[in-house]
Amino acid sequence: MRIILALTGASGIQIGIRLAEALRKHELHIIVSETAKKVMNYEVESADKVLSKMKKYGKVYDESAIDAAPASGSSLFDAMVVCPCSMKTLSAIANGYCCNLITRSADVMLKEGRKLILVPRETPVSAIHLENMLKLSRLGVVILPASPAFYHKPKGVGDMVDFIVGKILDSLGIQNQLYKRWGRK
Repeated sequence: MRIILALTGASGIQIGIRLAEALRKHELHIIVSETAKKVMNYEVESADKVLSKMKKYGKVYDESAIDAAPASGSSLFDAMVVCPCSMKTLSAIANGYCCNLITRSADVMLKEGRKLILVPRETPVSAIHLENMLKLSRLGVVILPASPAFYHKPKGVGDMVDFIVGKILDSLGIQNQLYKRWGRK
């Protein structure tokens, strides 16, 4: 499976990093926004260290690389995940504002009728946020908020991150055992 993973400047960057690790057996193209790099510095470790690790999982692009493969429908990617997805990026995608490689790639996924999953990590949300999500959902985009469940009795942040990553993998149709599913002992 050929997958684009975009990391934007929303909190919860650990989810995107863990998702990249979980997708390492697939052909993975990772786009990182400048703001995502700042969030990496705040939430995990230096962006340089994180990006160095991520290069082991796939090809990494800056958001300014508008001539990269994900910007073209002829590259035939199967799916794209924006995780975490800032409200700025969600709004740009909802309104066809292709200002960087992330939003252009999402626009390509929409126009080509391919799988697009957005993982917003914002709370509370405004009516504008909800309208943008509804607009995208009606276009077939999967809106998968980073909202962990607790029925699997998470023992720490890692378990909550794995729950979200597992749900993203489920939406991609990729088998995983990252979380205990409902009703299974």
